Order: sequence, then C-alpha cells, then structure tokens
Amino acid sequence: MKEQKNIIMSIDQGTTGSTVLLFDRELNILAKANNEFPQIFPQPGWVSHNPEEIWKSVEKSIAEVIKNPLQSEIHAPQQNQSTHPSIRGSALPSVVNTPRTISPPPLTANIAAIGITNQRETTILWDRKTGKVLHDAIVWQCRRTEPICKDLKERGFEKTFINKTGLVLDPYFSGTKIKWLFDNVPGIREKAVDGEVAFGTVDSYLVWRLTGRAVHVTDVSNASRTLLMNLETLQWDDELLEILEIPRSILPEIKSCSEIYGTTVKSKSLPAGIPIAGMAGDQQAALFGQMCLNPGDVKCTFGTGAFLLMNVGANPIRSSHGLLSTVAWKIGDEVTYALEGSAFIAGAAVQWLRDGLRVIRESSEIEELALKVEDSAGLVFVPALTGLGAPHWRPNARGLLCGIDRGTTLEHIARAVLEGIALQNCDLLKAMQQDLGQTLTSIRVDGAAAANNLLMQIQSDLLGTNLIRPKLLETTALGAGLLAGLAVGIWKNMDEVKLQTDKTFNPKIPPEQRETLIQNWQTAIRKA
Repeated sequence: MKEQKNIIMSIDQGTTGSTVLLFDRELNILAKANNEFPQIFPQPGWVSHNPEEIWKSVEKSIAEVIKNPLQSEIHAPQQNQSTHPSIRGSALPSVVNTPRTISPPPLTANIAAIGITNQRETTILWDRKTGKVLHDAIVWQCRRTEPICKDLKERGFEKTFINKTGLVLDPYFSGTKIKWLFDNVPGIREKAVDGEVAFGTVDSYLVWRLTGRAVHVTDVSNASRTLLMNLETLQWDDELLEILEIPRSILPEIKSCSEIYGTTVKSKSLPAGIPIAGMAGDQQAALFGQMCLNPGDVKCTFGTGAFLLMNVGANPIRSSHGLLSTVAWKIGDEVTYALEGSAFIAGAAVQWLRDGLRVIRESSEIEELALKVEDSAGLVFVPALTGLGAPHWRPNARGLLCGIDRGTTLEHIARAVLEGIALQNCDLLKAMQQDLGQTLTSIRVDGAAAANNLLMQIQSDLLGTNLIRPKLLETTALGAGLLAGLAVGIWKNMDEVKLQTDKTFNPKIPPEQRETLIQNWQTAIRKA
C-alpha cells in the first residue's frame, strides 16, 4: 500500500526575510531555514524590495530545509522507528546511524502540500510575457503614495473606499501603490492597457514563480488589503478600479485560503507536482495558526510591526475608532472576518537600534540592556519611524524620543523602546474594546519578538490583560500550513489540531503606574 504523504511545507515570506518550515501532522517542526534579503530605502519614508531577491531568499530557504539532516529519520522504515529519538518542537536531535536494508525516498517525496503566507500590501508588477519585474516592489511600510491618498480624500472618495473595502485611504495599501507606479514609471500604464502587465502581492508572485508562470491568483485575505476588493462580494470592484485608473486585466483571480491553486514545476530543490494548497496574508495566517477560530478570539503578532486581530465571525464589523475591517479567511464557502489594528513599527524599532544607530550588535541584546534598569526614568519612545498606523492614521508622524536628561543611559533607551512598542498596542486594544463595547481579558501572542520575556511582561502590564504565548511561535507559517493541510486531507478539520501553550504573562504593576505611563505616552504621541 502506498504510504500517505504527511509533511507540510510552509513558506513564510516576511518583510526582512523568508522562512521555510517543514512540519508533520502532530505539528512537530522537522526543519526550518531563514534567509534575509536587502531592504531598499530610496529616500526617507520610502521602502522597496527587489522581487528577485525575495525569490532567491525563498529558493535558498527551500533548498536548506530539503537538505535537512533529519531526512533519514523522517523516512526511517517502520521497524527501525523505535531506535530513533522522537522529534519534538524545534529541538532537532542528532542523526542516529541505524543499519538499513531499504534506502529512504527523498524528503520531497513525502511533502503533501505547500502553504504560503506573506507580507501583505507589498506591490509587485511584472511583464506577463517575459516574466521581468517592471519596478522594485513597493513595500507595505512605504509612504510615497501619501499625495495620492490626500488627493483622493480631497476629491471626496474616502467614504467610498471605507464602505466598500473596510480600509482607510492610507499609503499602507496596495491600490495607491499601483497608481503610483502607473503615474511614475514610463511605459507601465501603456503595457497594462495592452494586457501585458500582471499585478500581485507577494503571495501571487510566489505562486506564479513556483508554478512556472502558469497560475496568477491571490486569496481573499490578501485581496482584502488592496483597496480594490469589495468586502461584501469578495470580488474586485469596478468603481474602485475606475477611481484609481487600474485596468482589471492586471489583477489575479481571487481564491479561497484553502484549496489547490496549482502544482510546482521541477526546480533545483522541488520536484514537479507538489500541490500549492494554502494561502493567507501573514496576520490572518497567524490568527488561524493561533487557533483563534471563534468570534471574540484575539491575537497580537510581534514582527516587523505589531498587529492585533480579532475574529468577528461571518459578518464584517465596521470600526468607529480607526481600526480596519478585513477578511480573516475563507474555507470552502464559509467566510470569516476580522477587526484589525496595525502598528507599523515593532521589531523594526529594535532593528533600527541595531542597524541604524548601531548601539547593539544583535537584536536579542535589547532585553539584557533593558533589564539593567527598573524603568525608563520618564523616557518615552514613539516608534513612528514610518508614520503612525491604527488608530491614528498619520502618515506624516515621525519617531520621537522625549524626556532625555543627563541621567539618561542606553539602558533607559532600550527599555523605552520596548515600552513604546507595547504602548502602541494599548491604543489598538482600547479602540477594539470601544468598537465591541466590552473588555478583553486575554490575548494570544506570537512572532519573533514575542520570545522577549521582558517585552511580553511590559505588554501585559500596560494592557492590564493576560498574554498567552504558545510553544510554537511560528504561528504565521503554521497557519498557512494548516490551511494547506486541510485542503489535501492531512486534517479533516481543526478539531484534530492541538496547539500547546508555553507561558502566560499576567499584569503585575499597580493601576496607577500603568495610568501614568499611558498618560506620558499620550502626551508624547501628540508631538510625533
């Protein structure tokens, strides 16, 4: 009898690097690889990526997990399994050399499906015939389309976009990025009118490359971040396309988050025929990976930015307090919506200390520095390095460090940076609770920066809310993999999936101390 394939490959294409995971039905991590790629800053407030560098980082990570030294153990014959150590979590035991009478098949032979999750809103245009990218990708953080957004608001279109898409007119989203490319790069508009241009967020671009240019699709969660999809119909909206002067011919087909979109073509690392079967924007994938499957479930991801999302069920909730309405996921015919608050800078603030100011060598050093002082000594950091997102939506805002005196040390700055990351989320949670008319008592956390125990404790203290951290922090990649696994039958339903908790952080500071810190933050943010 042919053995059922039981490994999922998940591609997590992020803002600063690409991670690829292999995991099995029990969520054991079998292999993991991450490769960073260059960030491009053409001028202050602008952020770009070279799509070819994105693709190379994905290819390299795929190649590295395929060469994983546990390959022989994953495929060990049944009679030898008892002699091998078990694989649990991300701890990868060394290979045990056990005599074999049967050569194991290649690792790729056991991959049942591929899931993709991605940095959202980042915009890529390429030539349909040649495959050549027509301009560097404009990244979600980029603020270059601020004049376009301002013009659309002055022409009275803001309510139209809010009502149809659940989004605000901000440079964050893809639609104005496409318009900027049409307006500023010679020849693109004409090629688009002639049907020679394809648009995609990163998910679309990766599927197109993995399938050998055969499939041009996106999923509803990514499409809901473009300013072009109607939140009710889940289709591209002709009125919005007309306002932004974008031809429908450049757009990918909108699909659900869990279905087979196409299969891989043979490459250096992958064979032909592996189904690409799960797709979701990174924050929606994290919501799914955190098992936030019921209305009212909330998660916060601490990555390059910080993103607070709540599952609101089968109908979108329109925010009155600066949050976004978005599609969480669609599986089959069932659609789940979310309420979202986005802070553009979280882990990126630590990267700024490391790469910009060069006051630390490794991002992990910030926790050790911040622990050397009891508090930030009145120092307040507003991480508006690329403007302010929800609930303020001020693209002109800039970062601020206030309260400096002769006693200020690097340790105080480190602690203030962590507090600034956390204080942004207080604004998001307050807006969410105002929209819902109820208090939230617990939030699930994930992302690379969630490994920082001090940051998580500061966040719990400032929110006055319990934070629940899972053992597996790669919940973004997990969510995409789960969606792919559901599509090919690895799991019949989500009742078969169990996510283990690592630690719960409970508020420890007195309410009056929390209130003082928040008041100081509110004073500072008005100056940013």
